Amino acid sequence: MQGLPEHGHEPVMVAEALRHLGLAETAAVPGEPQPGKRIIMDCTVGRGGHALRIAQAMARQGGGTLIALDVDPANLKFARSRLEEAACTGVEVRTFHANFAEAADVLETLEIERVDGLLADFGVSTNQLLETKHGLSFSADLPLDMRLDPRIRKKAADLLLEWDEKTIAQTLQEYAQERYAWRIARKIVQTRATQPILSTGQLASLVRSVMPPVRAGRGQIDPATRTFQALRMAVNLELESIEELLASVPAMLKKDGRAVFISFHSGEDRLVKQASRQWADQGLCELLTKKPEEPGESEQYQNPRSRSAKLRAVKWMGS
Repeated sequence: MQGLPEHGHEPVMVAEALRHLGLAETAAVPGEPQPGKRIIMDCTVGRGGHALRIAQAMARQGGGTLIALDVDPANLKFARSRLEEAACTGVEVRTFHANFAEAADVLETLEIERVDGLLADFGVSTNQLLETKHGLSFSADLPLDMRLDPRIRKKAADLLLEWDEKTIAQTLQEYAQERYAWRIARKIVQTRATQPILSTGQLASLVRSVMPPVRAGRGQIDPATRTFQALRMAVNLELESIEELLASVPAMLKKDGRAVFISFHSGEDRLVKQASRQWADQGLCELLTKKPEEPGESEQYQNPRSRSAKLRAVKWMGS
């Protein structure tokens, strides 16, 4: 895990997220919510990078409650310990093993009607990409799993065994815009007829074998990258979960509450864009970002994984 950040993941666009949540560390900005005991929900706490900065800002502004969700029990445990060690005065931290699609259910469990702020970072943590148990990387030959939530029953290997050629191809096209989706799907079906596809190395080699040769060069991605991305998103129902979260946002935000969404995939950003514009057209929210914000040059240089990040934010006007 050479090059792994100290806490296993470097959060992206932290300053921008805090600013749009009304928790900016700079001087007060006209129109920002007044300090007080707010309720903020981090729907994808991961390794706690964003949550820690949120809790510290809340402590400076009167305290409140921070609700932290994550589908990965190991990341949730790490984030909880990190937040406890920070001991942010006046901030109560409540953690839940839950998908962000279950955010409304978590609030119901807590008997909280609405929150002042909501953050959802849809990216995969760096440590998850590198940990062997998840099988997300083809840099080593690992079991083809890809489940981030242990409650999910079927692994990537199971789906490749069960899906027909059409379903495989459509998944690669929908989730990763893979040009050679049908060629890859056909090869998967042919291969599994004689041997199951059980490892990351096996799948990566299979995909590379049917792709046209590419010239090596700077910025050239491995031919298997899109297939792995699509399978991970399908296994974890990532786009479906975003749709469920967005559908529940109107019932979760207080008047003048803020919601911040950070996407790393065009399909994710499209869902957020469509939902936020629909809310705005209905007079339910103010768009704090007319266009998605992106990391600055300095952040992109220091954290190359941030380059595909897009942030959108809204201020809730009420229903």
